[in-house]
Amino acid sequence: MFNFDAFLSYFVNPFLLGGVGITIGLTIATIAIGLALALPLALGSMSTHRFLSAPARFYIWVFRGTPLLVQIVIIYTGLPQLGLRFDVLTSAVLALSLNEAAYLSETIRGGFSAIAKGQIEAAKALSLSRFATLRLVTLPQVLRVIIPPLGNSVNGLLKATSLASVISMEELMRRAQVLMQEKFEVLELYCVAACFYLVLTTLWDRVQVRLERHYGRGYAVARGAA
Repeated sequence: MFNFDAFLSYFVNPFLLGGVGITIGLTIATIAIGLALALPLALGSMSTHRFLSAPARFYIWVFRGTPLLVQIVIIYTGLPQLGLRFDVLTSAVLALSLNEAAYLSETIRGGFSAIAKGQIEAAKALSLSRFATLRLVTLPQVLRVIIPPLGNSVNGLLKATSLASVISMEELMRRAQVLMQEKFEVLELYCVAACFYLVLTTLWDRVQVRLERHYGRGYAVARGAA
């Protein structure tokens, strides 16, 4: 029988709440590193120089075409055989970041593709350098375009962190599994974990809506004036 009292008690369980904090931290670290890697990957994949585009496209092909679970296991158990040994936390962050970078790079590339060529031509007419064009013209517009898909990536990443439990990363799902082995209340703990993930994704949805309104405000004004 479903133990409703135990179900409610787990919502204030310090051990599980600590796992929620680790899940949030893992998500923030992953999205930050993933974005830092994604921009050069996107620029590289769009480059006309083959020695830049080929490695970037190969990286994206590999990490988008293989399961994240397999990548986590290979980084944690496979790389030590090559002399590269990482602890659980580093392995989890590395695997999640490398995987996320591949997906985010395609999101960013799509953002660049959405910008009219006339914007670049106008920047050249004003004698702006490539870096100045990127910083002042293209990136602000790309940011507005990619906010919705980027928000969806963060939403998915919050749940994907649960895969790190396979290498005993003590995020929310792993801690729920530890309690299952102690309390034998499997359904109750899975339901609590699901509720925590639902709360986290719902809160992020509210943040995403505010970001979309903020970055889309100037665009909406410009369209109204047009």
